[in-house]
Amino acid sequence: MTHRSAPELLVLHAVRVMGFADSEAVAARAGTSRPEAERVLSESECKVWVQHVAFADLDGWSLTDSGKAENERQLAAELVDADPAGVVAAVYRSFLPLNARLLRAVTDWQIRPTEADRFAPNDHADDTWDERVLDELAALGRQLAPLADRLSAVLMRFDDYTKRYEAALRKARNGELDWIDKTDVDSCHRVWFQLHEDLVATLGIDRRNEA
Repeated sequence: MTHRSAPELLVLHAVRVMGFADSEAVAARAGTSRPEAERVLSESECKVWVQHVAFADLDGWSLTDSGKAENERQLAAELVDADPAGVVAAVYRSFLPLNARLLRAVTDWQIRPTEADRFAPNDHADDTWDERVLDELAALGRQLAPLADRLSAVLMRFDDYTKRYEAALRKARNGELDWIDKTDVDSCHRVWFQLHEDLVATLGIDRRNEA
């Protein structure tokens, strides 16, 4: 049976995975009510695990160093009980080559080399070029789906990555090009980045030391 994480872990982890977010976004990502998320955030702020920033139109939460350490402690303790077979670690190893392909695809979406400039921004005038990138992103989505299924069979909090990725890709194919790589919408790249962060946090891996 899949393991459902405690609200205290889910809220702190949502801040970790998102990097910076307001209370409503944290609650949505954690799958809790806003009052529940605000309760955990308030308690975590008292323990100096999170900090709140409010300036002009900027309003949100981020983890402190001690909060990151606490989140990783919670995740490690949870993993011992929820994943004795090491499924998350096995999926992570399979994820890494897909991650390299995703980064190449996003780069190709952003850059379209020309004879004059090999780093020229992609103006999306070449439909053949863009369609090749979209096809690669679709192929990555198909390969990601069974990995995400294996993860969500162990930990319920992994269960929405595939549908979020597929939703972003559908919007991009319908002409909403920002849904490939922008960080202010739930784009393919943002969903993928958050899954990557979720995996390394769960396993206690430093991205800088990834193979």
